[in-house]
Amino acid sequence: MQQDILIENLKKKDNHTFEYLFKSYHESIFGVAFNILKNKELAEEVTQDVFLKVWNNIDSYSSKKGRLFTWMLNITRNAAIDKIRSKDFSKSKLNLGIDNFTYKLQDNDTEESKIDSEGLKNIIGKLKGKCIKIIDYIYFRGYTQKEVSDELDIPLGTIKTRNRNCINELRLMTNG
Repeated sequence: MQQDILIENLKKKDNHTFEYLFKSYHESIFGVAFNILKNKELAEEVTQDVFLKVWNNIDSYSSKKGRLFTWMLNITRNAAIDKIRSKDFSKSKLNLGIDNFTYKLQDNDTEESKIDSEGLKNIIGKLKGKCIKIIDYIYFRGYTQKEVSDELDIPLGTIKTRNRNCINELRLMTNG
């Protein structure tokens, strides 16, 4: 289908044209989203969002600025980057915490990994509760100190001080 006819039919909200567009470009749009996100489910979600944006915003497309496919790729790139910047994405990429981390170590077949796992559990288990929570969030779940502050509703300065003190406490345990 010629691009001019395709765009004209999309502006008329022709369902068959939209199906044609989806079948023609789905794989390419998904590929771009996947290359940015490195997650199949999120790439599919972004791909569907892109096609909805194209459907809803086709009137803002201008052939003077470039081809339809290029416009769609820009929408895809921006949507994927927005997804990466979202708080939900950040949290979904985080590890699942101390227990999950040590479980994964234990799941490894080597004896050394099993010993490391038990040692890690024992050392962290000796910390104060507030230290366990902060270390869990920052080092195992990947939160920033600011995110921990927001999540636990504790001032950022307190989180920074506790984190420093907890790491010092861990150093003393492992060196002593």
